[in-house]
Amino acid sequence: MQHPVQLFKLLADETRSTIVMLLREAGEMCICDLCAVTQESQPKISRHMALLREAELVIDRREGKWVYYRLSPHMPAWAAAVIDTAWNCEREGIRISLNNSKLSSC
Repeated sequence: MQHPVQLFKLLADETRSTIVMLLREAGEMCICDLCAVTQESQPKISRHMALLREAELVIDRREGKWVYYRLSPHMPAWAAAVIDTAWNCEREGIRISLNNSKLSSC
């Protein structure tokens, strides 16, 4: 990602912005937990994750058959600052969503 407009286009989608806020709060999540919190299907979340990976906002790691995602430590500082600011505005709602969801132990 090289331009702020690209970040804003990605985050304009409610599902993607929710995913980014969840990862900012939780640190790392598997795809099954992202599906549980967002109440979206695995194919839909996987497609959003592909877009976030392509933009280099998230990175993944594989552990057996599970894929875990986290925000990329290599994203530009300005992008991290935008995400942090948005998270500060939404953190209580994000925490409630995480607490109310039945997270698996993938």
